[in-house]
Amino acid sequence: MRIAIDGPAGAGKSTVARILAKKLGFTYLDTGAMYRAVTVLFLENNLSLEDENGIKRLLEKTDIKIIPGDEGQKILLNERDVTELIRTPQVSELVAKVSALPEVREYLTELQRKIIAKGDVVADGRDIGTVVMPEAEVKIFLTASAEERARRRHRELLAKGYEVSYEEVFREVLKRDELDTTREISPLRKAEDAILVDTTGLKIEEVVAKLLEIIGRKQ
Repeated sequence: MRIAIDGPAGAGKSTVARILAKKLGFTYLDTGAMYRAVTVLFLENNLSLEDENGIKRLLEKTDIKIIPGDEGQKILLNERDVTELIRTPQVSELVAKVSALPEVREYLTELQRKIIAKGDVVADGRDIGTVVMPEAEVKIFLTASAEERARRRHRELLAKGYEVSYEEVFREVLKRDELDTTREISPLRKAEDAILVDTTGLKIEEVVAKLLEIIGRKQ
């Protein structure tokens, strides 16, 4: 079974998808982490978003692996653990622009489809049900109010020791929404056959219960 979970930043996709995958015994594919790993490459190589040839050359020698574990998955970029690095504010600020690049989307979509082809999977992202895995048996579009998503992201950053105001995070959420929904390649949108789930005001366990109920009806 293939389960696609799409939605905007901060809707709780990764947390919920990870829990679902563990409960179901499925592979968890965090596509957002993959785009963040590529963004790390851009930052470390001081690569311009307009340098098409440079981007292609860099991606040709790039290897990204997702390693599952009891404490959560690790993201390896050219065999280097970047699990924490991909969640920094610097990466968050740039990832939407990197994700909009055709070369990057083509490279990662191909890699994601190879992982999906190996068996039962829960994949989350922004174009899973529409582009990467349109044949998925279950498609969920997870959302929440911008204010709720900004509060979640703000708490997460504070817990990791970053000094940032709620207002800054809220502006970043709105900016990310605009970039994701208006980009030319694979914009964020709800698949026609996806089920909309609004997580505003819900606890993680309540969201997971809702999705398990939806999945159960499809099995």
